[in-house]
Amino acid sequence: MKRPVFIPLFLAFLVLFILVIIPDRWIESLIPKNRISQAATELNPVMFQGKYIQQKMLEDGRYLPIYGSSELARLDRFHPSNYFQEVHEGFTPFLVGRGGTESLIHFLNFSEHMDQLKDKKIVFVLSPQWFNPQGADESHFVPNYSSLQGYDFAFNTQVDPEVKKRAIKRLLTYSSVKNDPILSTLYKAEITNDPWIKREASALRPAAVVYRHLLAKKDLYYSLAGWFSRHRDLTPKVRNKSWDQLAQDADQYGAKRATNNHFYISNSQYNKIKGFLPSLKNKDMNRSYGESKEYGDFQLVLDVLKQSGAKPLFISVPVNGHYYDYTGFPKEGRAAYYSRIKQQIEADGFQVADFSGHEYDPYFMKDTIHIGWKGWVYTDRAIKEFYEGNDQNLAMVNF
Repeated sequence: MKRPVFIPLFLAFLVLFILVIIPDRWIESLIPKNRISQAATELNPVMFQGKYIQQKMLEDGRYLPIYGSSELARLDRFHPSNYFQEVHEGFTPFLVGRGGTESLIHFLNFSEHMDQLKDKKIVFVLSPQWFNPQGADESHFVPNYSSLQGYDFAFNTQVDPEVKKRAIKRLLTYSSVKNDPILSTLYKAEITNDPWIKREASALRPAAVVYRHLLAKKDLYYSLAGWFSRHRDLTPKVRNKSWDQLAQDADQYGAKRATNNHFYISNSQYNKIKGFLPSLKNKDMNRSYGESKEYGDFQLVLDVLKQSGAKPLFISVPVNGHYYDYTGFPKEGRAAYYSRIKQQIEADGFQVADFSGHEYDPYFMKDTIHIGWKGWVYTDRAIKEFYEGNDQNLAMVNF
């Protein structure tokens, strides 16, 4: 006898119903105690698009959050996660970010955790490449956008109303937000006086509450499931050495891995571009990072960090001067960014480790755009001085 097709469908809905009604505290009780320490270097997009793991991390004083983008995944022996693991400084870096995680994504994340950021020291690594004229495009924003954080932001009453309105106007330019009929209506109701849109938003609010709850529940299950570990170069060779010795070690380490090009980048990265290198010659003439929508997005980050009472250190990473010269990217267009971003950060009273003077420093960059090797040594020193509150020593690291 043929089994009715509705039985598997019914069972599927039954299982889904059970998963939804299970109390959150039951799921939390099943999440392993070491999940936070595991997540510190996993760079799990599910984690930083959710909130449970980050919430627990921010509650734990042992962790120093480091926010950034794709450079965080370059886990060589000088990387902060590996260096501080070996030298035992009393804190564990916790990495949040991946390729395309730019200012607006970080803003939503910070808005999610405002209560936990008060007096919290954090590190934020800036990439000049974010600051192209149009800022974050669809290809970078959409994969990193979190629906949970987007809905939580709609219900957020802590963020300064003017800051919230500026953020909403920017968020509504992206497809993942404007094509969500419920969320986009809630957002539009915040920035308009149209009574029809406000009534529509009120009618949709219960559905938004339910959907938001389902997203939060999904985040708990993902936190329970975990992720995969990344390869790390943990080595005792960084212990008991001065910063000058570490910089020399990084020079030697980089020199062994960048032997086939004059850009001082790793052989493997050079091999990826050498086939079409002639087409890159002078392709970036007349470009600049001095004007960009990203500055407005970054100001949102500064605003929410200032309102929350966080204590950030910003790392201003340089470009690879040798490569940028080859592509014809004007020095003036790079200098405009370095100057503007430093002024913007300091205008809000925050600290910045400015490494813009290292554009031509061999092995400071691992490839054409990512910090590595010697650059990580400077970053490690800046983080140590910042964490210990040595502001005078921090200022010296920049040069």
